[in-house]
Amino acid sequence: MTSELLAPEQLWLRRIATTSGVLAVLLTAAVAAAGESAAVPGLGAGTWYPPWDAALGLGSALVTGLLVVACLLGAVTVGLGLLALNRGAYPSPRTVVVAALGAVIVLTAVPPLGSADHLSYAAYGRIAAAGEDPYVVDPLQWRHGTDPVAGAIQPPWQHTRSVYGPVATAAQAAVAWLGQGSLRATIWFWQLLAGSAFLAAGFTLDRLTRHDARARGRAAVLWTLNPLLLGQLVLGGHLDVIAVAAAVGALALAARRPLLAGVLLGVAVGSKVTFAVFGLAILWGLRDCPRPVLLRRAGFGLLGALLVLVPAHLWSGPHTYDQLRQASRMVSLATPWRPLVDQLAPVFGGVVRTVVGPLALVLALVLALVLVRRLRLIGTGVGADPDGGRVTASAATAAVLLSAAWLLTTPYGLPWYEAMVWGPLALMAGGAAGAAWLDLAMLTRLTILALAYIPGRVVGMSADVERFTLGFRREMAPWLMLAVLVAVVAWALRAPALGRSPR
Repeated sequence: MTSELLAPEQLWLRRIATTSGVLAVLLTAAVAAAGESAAVPGLGAGTWYPPWDAALGLGSALVTGLLVVACLLGAVTVGLGLLALNRGAYPSPRTVVVAALGAVIVLTAVPPLGSADHLSYAAYGRIAAAGEDPYVVDPLQWRHGTDPVAGAIQPPWQHTRSVYGPVATAAQAAVAWLGQGSLRATIWFWQLLAGSAFLAAGFTLDRLTRHDARARGRAAVLWTLNPLLLGQLVLGGHLDVIAVAAAVGALALAARRPLLAGVLLGVAVGSKVTFAVFGLAILWGLRDCPRPVLLRRAGFGLLGALLVLVPAHLWSGPHTYDQLRQASRMVSLATPWRPLVDQLAPVFGGVVRTVVGPLALVLALVLALVLVRRLRLIGTGVGADPDGGRVTASAATAAVLLSAAWLLTTPYGLPWYEAMVWGPLALMAGGAAGAAWLDLAMLTRLTILALAYIPGRVVGMSADVERFTLGFRREMAPWLMLAVLVAVVAWALRAPALGRSPR
């Protein structure tokens, strides 16, 4: 829709959203470009190739302030973008492509920001590329801690073995091999992979919604031009973006190319095992197919997944999930579970953490049953052709339901984990009678978590900054997250009772 056809209110909303989005991306990129700080792990001496930084040594208070402003601007961008869509102002597809490419190019030219996870990825990949087992080897002790890549791993993960799936480890090994022992080059190759995956997910969402300008604009606002996701997934360089891109591709191809959909699902699950919920979502999408068609599609999908997962696990070995079993007892500071654990653990000991995981899973299932009352009434923005579109639409709805239920109840939550729901959420139909409340809830969650984990590292902060940031993460964020959960449950329970869904 051209600017000449927009009313003044529509123009105002679009301009404010655009300005805040650009500022959010540029502010985070500027903090990264300034070099090592409380938010940016150092990558050693500069090189002629990216990622580039100016080694300015910004103080932790300034870094934290800039990132808080950028985070709030990002939330405003998404909120106003959705409001503009509801007022009939849709972004130009050409503008979306140019803006997304520009943002990814900028964010992959500077060092990753917000955590030191990318250094862990590089360490595990370096160990695997050398023919050793990152699920067994202590990364900091490997080669006596002298390796320029593995030795750069940061606290608190210096002695933590890999917790990621075999496909993720294979990708990490590939970029480590390309990096040839250079930390900066290894990280840059990983950033390029993360940026490409983000764009691939955006392209898939755009293709699925291209029949409708509003649905297409929604996919752009919630994913492709979302500054919060760009900051967490592209600039943060987090593995989750690869899993989301593969999972969204599996949703798109579930009916027409079930074998390829299975391969992509195998990539997602082999990266992070929690993405198995997308397999359940696809089965739900196929449920109304004639039995022979359902069995054929499900069978080819399973075969495709096995073609990835079986050789990947044979390669990674028997210790692939050793660390994952230990990690399942972890409870992060910003979730509603943490105050409960802190109160009960001194009385009942380690059994509290053992019980929390299964209890959270039960609550996730209950929440999924509650959410189905609403989500089966909302629909999606995917074209409802007689076959492929119907399956993808139904599977996307189930993916939102399962992902949201898991994220809202999990004991261990980080801002980049939220990407799991944002891909399928971008396919939901918006508007007052649709997913507007769920949009607001998930945007609020993402904003709270992003704020809670600023600046991102456990080192490099002044005492005042550490007191302020840790205070928000420990004392305020859990209760805000609980409020979001209660609001979502209340919203879902207000839905009318459902009979059998139409075929």
